[in-house]
Amino acid sequence: MPKELSKEQINFIYANEADVLNVAMFGITAKEWREQNPDLKGNMRDYATINELICLSNMENSNAVLINDKFAQSDRLRKLNAIAIQQMSVLQEVENKKMLRES
Repeated sequence: MPKELSKEQINFIYANEADVLNVAMFGITAKEWREQNPDLKGNMRDYATINELICLSNMENSNAVLINDKFAQSDRLRKLNAIAIQQMSVLQEVENKKMLRES
């Protein structure tokens, strides 16, 4: 589940849009993930759950709309983080209900 971002994370200028989405979803950049996981191959998205990948896909679309509407990166990051938290909550709730029905 994504965590609400700190003011420092929101106000930091990220080098690329992939890191904006990574921070909104996972709370870290791709470089930070690689530094924390030197023994893993690939990138953090290779290890994401299906729900995280669904959420990331939705966030990419939302980010494109926000960019088109000329939102500043910090405002987009705040909104994308809120979207990630809300969507992951819904996806987790659906998954929990499905597991209850199967047991």
